[in-house]
Amino acid sequence: MDLSRRRFLQAAVLTAATAGATAACGGGSGSSGSKDSKNLTLWYWSGGLSDKVVADSKKHFSDISLKTSVVGGDFKTKLLTGLRAAQSAPDITGVKGEDIASFLPNADRFIDLKTVGADKLVPQYLSWKLKQATSQDGKLIGFPIDIGPCATYYREDLFAKAGLPTDPAKVSSELASWDDYFKAGVELHKAIPKTYLVNNIGSVFSMAIGQGTQRFIDEDNKFIGDQDHIRAAWLTAVKPYTLGIDAKINDNTWNAAISGGTLGTEIGAAWHALDISNAAPNTKGNWRVASLPGGPSNLGGSFLAIPATSGNPEEAFKIISWILNPENQARGFTDAALFPTAPAAYKLPALTSGDPFFGGQKTIEIFGPAAEKIPSVFEAPADAAVSAPYFSELTSIEAKGKDPDQAWKDAVSQAKQIAQRQGVK
Repeated sequence: MDLSRRRFLQAAVLTAATAGATAACGGGSGSSGSKDSKNLTLWYWSGGLSDKVVADSKKHFSDISLKTSVVGGDFKTKLLTGLRAAQSAPDITGVKGEDIASFLPNADRFIDLKTVGADKLVPQYLSWKLKQATSQDGKLIGFPIDIGPCATYYREDLFAKAGLPTDPAKVSSELASWDDYFKAGVELHKAIPKTYLVNNIGSVFSMAIGQGTQRFIDEDNKFIGDQDHIRAAWLTAVKPYTLGIDAKINDNTWNAAISGGTLGTEIGAAWHALDISNAAPNTKGNWRVASLPGGPSNLGGSFLAIPATSGNPEEAFKIISWILNPENQARGFTDAALFPTAPAAYKLPALTSGDPFFGGQKTIEIFGPAAEKIPSVFEAPADAAVSAPYFSELTSIEAKGKDPDQAWKDAVSQAKQIAQRQGVK
């Protein structure tokens, strides 16, 4: 992973600033000439794929010279530069989940993967994730590497001290709604005053938005960030703040909070488990995983794509489909915490074994069903940019004590202005 996963939202917001640059990459797709080249290149970022699987792909496709590059820094900017230059573009490239929507208006810069064999494989992969990489005219430009089904991570030992349920099944059923979750948070904080329920309210807002079937812009390119579904997510997010169970952490103090018991729960994606275990190895065995209140949600997950200039699209897709078959996705989960996009992988030992950090719990029993029930939703190219003011205003509530209703009005006003500049109606 090339960035702290818990900073995903901040990175996505910053990425939105380059959306305009992405749109500008349109134009005629170049060609490197021959389409049966045996010399192919693959770009990805650190942690974006299992390095072991990538290394094995070179052996598996022994008739191909596959040169792989782990690209550091701003991956999207470097990919855009490569696409513009054509000859310097890779034959296969990773595309981060937060960037895929911004590439869809220029789908002609990529191979429609359905034309090189993906059409036969799509039934084996999560349909809602494939939709994220599908243009409005039906072109599939990205094959899914991983996803981020979300759950509630909680401290079993702290829940026991507070008299709360501790078994994952009971936590899932008794804290199934956001209100039940917040009620438990009040009891937890009352029993252990130093312990809070959530790290910040932006995380709650992100989860609540992900549980819906609409975001900030609809498929007719109309701004809908002022409508009831966004307002409801906002009100849900503000509740932990008004109840006094929000730790208001928006800086680098998270590691100390997670290891020191300041946070009794975390709501996050499957890959967030690695953040928690890395930040708080001293708490091994104390954490458990339960279902996310309010229903399934997703955060993150990336793709492999084939630029239109690829020297051998058919062979490139054979490599992609091999790297991302269920067996190799299970290896990616073990090697790099990449949660599979092929449900067949959920039955493989790499995912069904117990996790010692979580007291031996088989966390796939929570993440697997959630992954298959995540709502399918349209995400517009300008979505990340338009959503940014909501997160900054939620932070203003926490950092400056800003009135939540005024913050809502300001967020909507700023979002409308950004939407207009992005060409949204």
